[in-house]
Amino acid sequence: MIRIRLTAADFARVRFASRPAPLQELNTALGMMVRHDEELFFGRWRRRVLRCLPAAVEPLADLVPAGRAPGFLDVTDDSLGEGLDTVRSWHPDRVRSEIERVYAGHPAPPPPWIRGLHRGDAEAWRLLCRAQQAAFDTIVGPVWPVVQDLHHREFARRAVAVAEQGIGAVLAGLVPGGRLRGDVWEFAGPGGLEIEPGGRGVLLLPAFHWTGHPLISDLPSRPLVVTYPAGTGLPPAPAGPGGAEDALAAVLGRTRFEILLLLAEEHTTGDLARRLRVSNATVSAHTAALRGAGLVTTARAGRAVLHRRTALSALLVQRRTGPASRAR
Repeated sequence: MIRIRLTAADFARVRFASRPAPLQELNTALGMMVRHDEELFFGRWRRRVLRCLPAAVEPLADLVPAGRAPGFLDVTDDSLGEGLDTVRSWHPDRVRSEIERVYAGHPAPPPPWIRGLHRGDAEAWRLLCRAQQAAFDTIVGPVWPVVQDLHHREFARRAVAVAEQGIGAVLAGLVPGGRLRGDVWEFAGPGGLEIEPGGRGVLLLPAFHWTGHPLISDLPSRPLVVTYPAGTGLPPAPAGPGGAEDALAAVLGRTRFEILLLLAEEHTTGDLARRLRVSNATVSAHTAALRGAGLVTTARAGRAVLHRRTALSALLVQRRTGPASRAR
């Protein structure tokens, strides 16, 4: 059982995250990959993801020996770039202490790059950043518009519940078996964990890949973060609610449709090839077809070729996929 003792100041600072946190959603997805008690629902998803993971992701396994992840990976920034910057900005003493904590008692010594991270080597940090970026692009990126849409719905639902019932009732019913006893909020979790935010407040963050007990991030001088499962018990599907994306993909072709989704922001040919895991020539052929249909514009910037969506394709994607793709 996890028990959180809340002061009046904490109650006044309880809030739901208004946007999803890319790296925390990634953390929960990675957590589901190593859980085999959900094989019935997550087994096919796990096998598919494992086939697609690039080698750049492998260093992340070194950071989580025996299933223990360092606390400096828990960041709740609502953009991927800001989240990666936050991971890099932790004080060196905290990074060292967290690495020592997760490797304490572990039979194998940490690999060289982890020792470099412990020393604060810049190349070790770049390796970690590349691994997180590659993992996000492979695991969460394809369903990120769906996660954004689900989060918006969850946030609106909880906001209405707080207005109608009060924050105490919402906390008590946030997770199965949870309850509020006076100023103590308790729910299932690692036995004997008791936390006192001491006026820092609580940030409630839904996760849509996670089905376990709420996850706690308790970092000094920051609100206590409680990441709770808010999905259906199944991994989010790329098609999103209603399957509207499949209809558009059937007309354009899956790869061309995915290119249009990615081009919510401009990308080079190489960027698109890496994200789609196809050759530059394949991307060039698809973008040429899309350009001929008036759906993509192309401009040269030095040695690179930049692709953008046109107003027509933006309108087409928005109408067919709804708010999830607009949020991308």
